[in-house]
Amino acid sequence: MSDTALTRAQVAAMVDHTLLKPEATPADVAALVEEGRSLGVLAVCVSPSMLPVTAEGLVTAAVVGFPSGKHHSLVKASEARLAVQQGAAEIDMVIDVGAAVAGDFNAVLADVITVREAIGAHTVLKVILETAALSEESIVGACRAAEQGGADFVKTSTGFHPAGGATVEAVKLLSETVGGRIGVKASGGIRTTEAALDMIAAGATRLGLSGSRAVLEGLQ
Repeated sequence: MSDTALTRAQVAAMVDHTLLKPEATPADVAALVEEGRSLGVLAVCVSPSMLPVTAEGLVTAAVVGFPSGKHHSLVKASEARLAVQQGAAEIDMVIDVGAAVAGDFNAVLADVITVREAIGAHTVLKVILETAALSEESIVGACRAAEQGGADFVKTSTGFHPAGGATVEAVKLLSETVGGRIGVKASGGIRTTEAALDMIAAGATRLGLSGSRAVLEGLQ
């Protein structure tokens, strides 16, 4: 059951208000920031090419290796380092999903470590697993590799994979695997208040939303 005791402000404080469409313009990003401020969200999450972003009062996050994860680890590291230099306080990186499918969790670990070393210890690192494309065994293995590699969060999805986005089952599995040691971000296809609350009840500590207003208005 959803935890309906949560207030709108409590849920908003867990939200990464997100705009990652390829056609996004600087004006769209400015509108994202203004809407994020009005909604009281924690952060805005954008493509690295849209940095720097003027978002006083909000955390700025940027994606890396997005959306395929098939970039070389050193390219992801360079992209992440530049994003931090341009003001990103948080990095959401995509793993090589094929490595996880193949059970090569050492490759996943190396990928995460390479990005972590590039951005330093103080930048928040969220690792996107693309859970809808993985078996439960692969999710657990990739999750453990991400934690070992220095992730602050494991994250379900890019929202761009044809296999789908976040599910309650995947969030529960991530939460059980990390055991509260690091955060869990649910992202991809969360469009209703009920869905958001279900993700939180399953163990999500952060939400990636592009339709944040619709989700939060259901909590008034």
